[in-house]
Amino acid sequence: MKWLPLVLFLVLASCENPFAPKLATEQVAPASFIADQTTIDGVFQNFIYAYTFRDTTVYSKLIAPNFTFTYRDYDRGVDVAWGRDDEMRSTYMMFQLVNRLVLNWNNILSLTQDSLHATVTRGFTLTVAFNPADIEEVDGKAYFELQRASSSSPWQISLWKDESNF
Repeated sequence: MKWLPLVLFLVLASCENPFAPKLATEQVAPASFIADQTTIDGVFQNFIYAYTFRDTTVYSKLIAPNFTFTYRDYDRGVDVAWGRDDEMRSTYMMFQLVNRLVLNWNNILSLTQDSLHATVTRGFTLTVAFNPADIEEVDGKAYFELQRASSSSPWQISLWKDESNF
């Protein structure tokens, strides 16, 4: 019986500590979750990724330097617009202020494209969890213009019009 602690110590010492695993020897590409933005579908997948993980780095790659966002302020009866800098600032603040965002893209209502320019209108559902007791869900529609420098370049959003009625 006096050898039992020594035997247990030797057995446990030969095992890997599950709370301190070895460092991975394989390289796992963090970009493996990022979609190919040379496709329009890849743009919308990366949009979901950016919102889900509240990742402004991924989001910034979606937004063209000449970007414009517009929406209708129904209370004031005016259209409101802003550019890329304001978009990045407001998105960063939204990402910081919410606990969770769930974005789902719904049906594509219209799509036209050539090799350098595309327009897409599609529905969306956005769930915003400010805290466990305050969760908002919005269904809407958005119009996008996408551009790219060449047919092998990634697409970027140059115009986003929120066409929702709220």
